[in-house]
Amino acid sequence: MARQAGELFEEFQELTASEFFRKNKQMLGFSGKIRSLTVVFHEFITNSFDAAEEAGILPEIKIDLKRVDKDHYILKHIDNGPGIPEDFITRVFCTMFAGSKFRNIQSRGQQGLGCSGCVLLSQMTTGKPAKIISGYTENGKLKGVQMILKMDVKTNMGLILDKKEVEVKETGVCVELHFKDVSYSLSEQGAYEYIRRTIIANPHAKITFRDPTGRKYIFNRATEIIPPLPKEVLPHPKGVTADDLIFMAKHTDKRRFRSLLTSSLSRMSTKRVNEIEEKTGIDLNKRPKDMKWEEAEKIVDLFSKMEFMAPPTSGLIPIGFDQIEKGLIEILQPEFVTATTRKPVTYKGGVAFIIESAIAYGGEAGRIVGDQRKAEIMRFANRVPLTFDQGSCAITEALKSIDWKRYGIKDLENAPITVFVNIVSTNVPYLSTGKQSVAPEPEILHEVRQSSMKVARKLQKYLRAKKAAKEEEMRSKIFETYVPIILKEAAALAETGIPEYEHVLAKVTRRAKAELLGEVVDE
Repeated sequence: MARQAGELFEEFQELTASEFFRKNKQMLGFSGKIRSLTVVFHEFITNSFDAAEEAGILPEIKIDLKRVDKDHYILKHIDNGPGIPEDFITRVFCTMFAGSKFRNIQSRGQQGLGCSGCVLLSQMTTGKPAKIISGYTENGKLKGVQMILKMDVKTNMGLILDKKEVEVKETGVCVELHFKDVSYSLSEQGAYEYIRRTIIANPHAKITFRDPTGRKYIFNRATEIIPPLPKEVLPHPKGVTADDLIFMAKHTDKRRFRSLLTSSLSRMSTKRVNEIEEKTGIDLNKRPKDMKWEEAEKIVDLFSKMEFMAPPTSGLIPIGFDQIEKGLIEILQPEFVTATTRKPVTYKGGVAFIIESAIAYGGEAGRIVGDQRKAEIMRFANRVPLTFDQGSCAITEALKSIDWKRYGIKDLENAPITVFVNIVSTNVPYLSTGKQSVAPEPEILHEVRQSSMKVARKLQKYLRAKKAAKEEEMRSKIFETYVPIILKEAAALAETGIPEYEHVLAKVTRRAKAELLGEVVDE
């Protein structure tokens, strides 16, 4: 018997954000035991870095990972940031889509899911609550509070199971969580490797990590310079859609649509607004809320045909080639390292980005496979390591399209090389919500190729000089080995004494070496 419409909708219900991600945790990146733990490390480290930098503090983090049983761990994460005020603790750790990163600004995180997602995973796999200790300053006084929390997925809010004031010595946050169905690994996708790469791209930070075996790793900072804070930038006309304009119109306090355009979009002058009004025939003095979808589409279509200045890039803060080199030297101790930072460009006409590349050769560069070092690709987005989905990433695609043999690298796969690439943008075009691979926008592919080829040319020059020096050294050894023998035999045949040759021999071999190094040797 057919069911009526009302019966079909008897079980109709709404899900909160917490309920949705409880059923779809893979959308938070929690898929697979190794990946899940690495994502947890990522979320807490990036939040600690952001908080410390915004407060003008050099980040310092201590992480202790204890194994309770097979695939059961206790994670203790402590930072030296400004701490979290008591009233915000439940919102930070137990509310999905809550935070301060929903602006058009360069940021490590962008979704407000990080810490709360980790608490949800902990709760789903162990049923145990989260323990949070926060030290923060209020009205000039240092305060400390400890909370035991659980997330109420039905309401997307936190439940405080216990709360008390505690004595703290400094500001910062300590988080303690239980996890099951996760796994610690020293593989390229594991938590240890994530920390190692994080320090390379964030040489101003220090991380102390104790692994489940009790081994302690100290990753020291290579610089005392705190990166300048990025600035929020207005969207560029080339990067907005009709839906964006309608959304702005519904949530503005401006009385006229022309005022909305000049205040909400970059590179939008009064002259340009008059030009838009003239070419579209739309009265831009109307109230923003009266703007129709068809009119918004017409304006956006005109934007695509107009010439605008490139979007402002003052809001983009690259690592800088000097800092990248320091980070690589601190961790890899390479025989050779070089880095470059490209000028800002745009993709899709209106989204600015910067590509930074580096190459490290020798030392501990590359990855160890068996008893051999092989090439290693390190991908980053706004200083954050991208450790998964390498095959589908635009950075990998661009690097593999380069003819490395032209740069003296006969077999990239088996070379002791680390290739570093970082994309800097207010809107990194990720391929999925997991934020582990970059979309193959043509402009991004081009910039990655150009920057990587530039550092490859510098490596080629170094390898040539190294090869020439080795050949010269071999020639010098031949002279030093056989010239004395020849002189002795010649002197015996001529029935004369052996002339003094040490000065001339030293002079010849020294001249050859000096010429190789571009030096001048006195006669």
